Amino acid sequence: MLLYRMTATEFLSSGLKVEDYVRSLLDHISARDSEVQAWAYLDKEYVLSQARQLDTIPPEKRGPLHGVPVGVKDIYYTKVNKESLIDMPTQHNSPLYQDDAANVNVDAALIMLLKSAGALIFGKTTTTEFASVTTGTISKNPHNPTRTPGGSSSGSGAAVGDLQVPVALGTQTIGSIIRPASFNGIFGFKPTWGAISREGVKICALNFDTMGFFARSIEDLELLADAARLEDDEKPIVPSTIEGMKFAACKTHVWPQAGPGTINALDLAVKLLRAQGASVEELELPEEFASVRQSHLQAFECDARSTFMNEYIRAKDQLDPILVGFVENPTKLSHRDHLNALDNLAQLRPKFDLIASRYDAIVTPSAVDEAPEGLASTGNAALCATWTALHTPVVNVPGFVGENGLPIGLSLVAPRYHDRRLLKVAAAVAPVFEGGGWKSSL
Repeated sequence: MLLYRMTATEFLSSGLKVEDYVRSLLDHISARDSEVQAWAYLDKEYVLSQARQLDTIPPEKRGPLHGVPVGVKDIYYTKVNKESLIDMPTQHNSPLYQDDAANVNVDAALIMLLKSAGALIFGKTTTTEFASVTTGTISKNPHNPTRTPGGSSSGSGAAVGDLQVPVALGTQTIGSIIRPASFNGIFGFKPTWGAISREGVKICALNFDTMGFFARSIEDLELLADAARLEDDEKPIVPSTIEGMKFAACKTHVWPQAGPGTINALDLAVKLLRAQGASVEELELPEEFASVRQSHLQAFECDARSTFMNEYIRAKDQLDPILVGFVENPTKLSHRDHLNALDNLAQLRPKFDLIASRYDAIVTPSAVDEAPEGLASTGNAALCATWTALHTPVVNVPGFVGENGLPIGLSLVAPRYHDRRLLKVAAAVAPVFEGGGWKSSL
């Protein structure tokens, strides 16, 4: 096996030197990244120096993620060493921060956790501006460079999908982990809102921003969940196969936006699960859940108004027009509108938890369809936004294929703070969804 193809779990069990693994990744990036353009910042010499340093650590002092390279979305603050605060700048894909590079003497909380576990912070991946707009980045879909890798975690999804790094960090406020994971044919995990600290990450919408992960295996997601200290109240006990499990197929109230690839994927998923002995019933959410989309967008826009006031005052002319619109509020959303939206979502969340608790997981679309053509937009997030609004954990599981031969994933959803159980269920479902027809040529 070419070393860069290894997952994090495979690397950790291989006995390889970190430097050898990193060199293979860097060689692959040299060959591929002119096309994919997943990185906002990558210092190859610095990465190699860190790999060599990690190799000097005695085995008995190594952490559980020793030497695992992690791509970091460029809204996480990263302090690389004591000598320099900008060895790995944080620029938010914004002209406001290209020169001073958001110089802060701090690592984001999740970066600290990963470093304490021995991970190698590899570089900064591209994002849309402040991870807050759908305007495309320079990154391209590794499976077809004429199409978007999704966003706003564009580079993280593309880098993992292109085998340039085994795992990467993202954030999700509407659909910025699950949609790129679907478009790039990889696993994406958005935990329960608030389960991972947001300290040291640029805020977009305080009531929805969620830290999460990209990987090419569920085992790697579990490694990252361990490092983030994600825990359920009870240790999950889940069979290794899905025979006897109970699922629900849920289209949600925005299903009319689904394209043919997603429609076919959900139909096929139901057949595959039933063929393996699982029960699957159709779930239609009560009509009150039809309000989730509007409440989510209203609360998001009101949150963003205060978030970007600082940048608006400093340099309005250097902001994307969408960000300017958040601050100027042309639709005249009021504080009462904000409260009504938040209160509506708050009362729906426990109701959904109760519904979801009847199943091992709910199966639902991750994206409207396969990655759309063009790079101007990162795509429509409507079909995965519901779960962000409801604060539930979600895992994108790849396996299906669209009309143009590009990947399509489906989401598994569980009640809030059932994160580890959901990962266990996803581990059982993943081999079944491999029958969906998606085969990467990378």
